[in-house]
Amino acid sequence: MIKKVNNIGFTLIELIVVITIISVMAAGVLAVLNPFEQFKKSADAKTKSDLGQVQKALEIYYEDKQSYPANSAGYNIVDAKLGTIAWGSSWGTYMSIIPRDSTAGHKYIYFSPDGQTYYLYANLIRGSKDPQVCNSGNKCTNVPSGVNCGNASIICNFGVSSPNKSP
Repeated sequence: MIKKVNNIGFTLIELIVVITIISVMAAGVLAVLNPFEQFKKSADAKTKSDLGQVQKALEIYYEDKQSYPANSAGYNIVDAKLGTIAWGSSWGTYMSIIPRDSTAGHKYIYFSPDGQTYYLYANLIRGSKDPQVCNSGNKCTNVPSGVNCGNASIICNFGVSSPNKSP
């Protein structure tokens, strides 16, 4: 008498082949999406948005006072009534909170040499990969001498300015 055996399931070889195919496909998807680059893009977009918000507040201030606020020695905004406004704190009626750079070790720079112009600087993590950086990812030309957007190795490679100047 011959017994009929039902082979239900997969062999070890079949499982290994399927797992290998799935692994190769997953590696290909990760290579295309590059999640680390996407995180950098997101951080740079936040930086650009932060400086854009500060620009709007500075323009409102200018409309009220006919000059831009001065900058402190630490390159913070100095309001005529409120004094030095630290990044990450309130600026009265102009901004509920002045954003500060959320990237570890980085900081924003505000510079107004004459009250009629201003410059806002930051460091974009992607550097020369971002089309809006200064000088192909190098330090912006109008950054005051010796000023960095963090420690000495963190250059200010992105800037926005008052409408009558370019960063």
